[in-house]
Amino acid sequence: MDNHILQSFERWEACVTDPELREDLQHMRACLAEDESVVENAFFQVLEFGTAGLRGILGAGSNRMNIYTVGQATQGLAIYLNNHFENPSVAIAHDSRHKGVLFCEKIAEVLAANGIKAYLYPRLEPTPALSYATRALGCSAGINITASHNPAEYNGYKVYGSDGCQITSAAVKEIQAAIASVDMFTDVKTIPFEEALASGMASYIGEEVLDGFIGAVLEQRAGIEAPQDGSDLKLVYTPLNGTGLECVERILKCIGINDVTLVKEQAQPDGDFPTCTYPNPETKEALALGLEEVARQQADLLVATDPDADRAGIAVPHNGSYVLMTGNEVGILLTHWLAQRCIEQGGDIASKIVVTTIVSSSMIDILAQKQGFELRRTLTGFKYIGEQIGQLEAAGEPGRFLFGFEESYGYLAGTHVRDKDAIVATMLICEMARDYKARGMDLVEAIEQLYDTYGYYKNSTLSFAYPGAQGAQTMKTLMQGLRSNPPAEVAGLKVINVIDYATSAFMPTINGNDNAKQTLPCADVFELDLEGGNKLIIRPSGTEPKIKAYSFATAPSAEEAEALKHTLEDAARALLQ
Repeated sequence: MDNHILQSFERWEACVTDPELREDLQHMRACLAEDESVVENAFFQVLEFGTAGLRGILGAGSNRMNIYTVGQATQGLAIYLNNHFENPSVAIAHDSRHKGVLFCEKIAEVLAANGIKAYLYPRLEPTPALSYATRALGCSAGINITASHNPAEYNGYKVYGSDGCQITSAAVKEIQAAIASVDMFTDVKTIPFEEALASGMASYIGEEVLDGFIGAVLEQRAGIEAPQDGSDLKLVYTPLNGTGLECVERILKCIGINDVTLVKEQAQPDGDFPTCTYPNPETKEALALGLEEVARQQADLLVATDPDADRAGIAVPHNGSYVLMTGNEVGILLTHWLAQRCIEQGGDIASKIVVTTIVSSSMIDILAQKQGFELRRTLTGFKYIGEQIGQLEAAGEPGRFLFGFEESYGYLAGTHVRDKDAIVATMLICEMARDYKARGMDLVEAIEQLYDTYGYYKNSTLSFAYPGAQGAQTMKTLMQGLRSNPPAEVAGLKVINVIDYATSAFMPTINGNDNAKQTLPCADVFELDLEGGNKLIIRPSGTEPKIKAYSFATAPSAEEAEALKHTLEDAARALLQ
């Protein structure tokens, strides 16, 4: 074992006072003689503060989520905030994961000791409600304790800027440097949580803020009223043991969706996520209980929100079975539907802007061409979509923003937040499904109609894991190899263009002003454009030891597009395994 890893481990043994973490360390010590990897994986690095903050496995160690790594990150953030703001303040929230309340209180303790006011939601709330609170309270930053849809052993620490958007790359670098200057055992300032509350340096967020968030979501409704004949949408909803229940129930009541059945086993917050190992609304395992409830209720639609309720997935009963619709398909459907409603209501669709990412479906390009809205593509990560909304707001044109989505099941209408919002997405999906039901169609038939009109576009995302101390180096070597020797063809298709986003590139647009093209920030993303409108994009994750491969296949028929998608997946495996 590397000597610095052993020294780090021994220092933790000497300094840690938390009983639960001391128990973890004792277990590691007992395992050390037979399995050094237990200590190595927990201590080979300090948990990296990446593009979205921290995310890692709960437990003892510098590479784990615990009160010491959270305290160090918060001290670094406090240094940054005090350098950039007078009288800074921070909004704080958490989801249903283990240690959420503990970490929020630790954050407030450190912020208060650094002279920074902390506002905490009094109970768990969705990520978009945190983004909203950051803006509504005029805070300098926001912190959300969440690991999104990761397994139960994970938690995370996501930081937002004063605009309610995830922090910029420049801010990340400065915060990283501040964190690196902090010793997690000797340099973290702190006062007891009760003292912070008593002094007024910490306080709980009032109900009026969440009410404001609900009101802002309702402003985005399309106004599809319930039919008078009693044939309204029958819905099954699951929050996957996360944060969505409170806000989703309020929204559905407001728009008159009353025939709602909850998946009872997944209704209440539970950080163990006992019904599925991976509470991800895009997987069939997570939706299995919901599908059973759909069958019992003969419902029209299943909606699931992930644990922090920023992403939504749906399943649609169709021809005696169930179709789990992809994030791209739901994004395409919502974009098309919102654009059509704008046109039908006499709106200026040419002035409207839809924002998506470089790894989202190519089908959106043809919709932009046919329907006439402007399309912008950003780097992966909803913060870049949020930045585009901020630009429109700064120009006095927030009303131009029609919709934003990314392939990973994130959607946003409205400018009330700067992150994906499963609450507004659930509302719009239900209104859209209600509208199509009144026309005698389900959402599968709706997307098939678009495919028949514009061609079949099939996408997939493969994740290749590179765990442990050697994983980061393996990922780096693979990406260097692609850049130094890109393939001439992929899956039998010629490579007609290579885009290395690490050296920056112009933002792809449709119907945009060529004189106002934006340059995208540099990013570790590599794109291979293939003949026939197909492509493959390779991107290391910013939060996990994984490389993702995105395939884009298009063909005149569903069968041809599906076959080509699988061929592209095989090619990605050959490149990355």
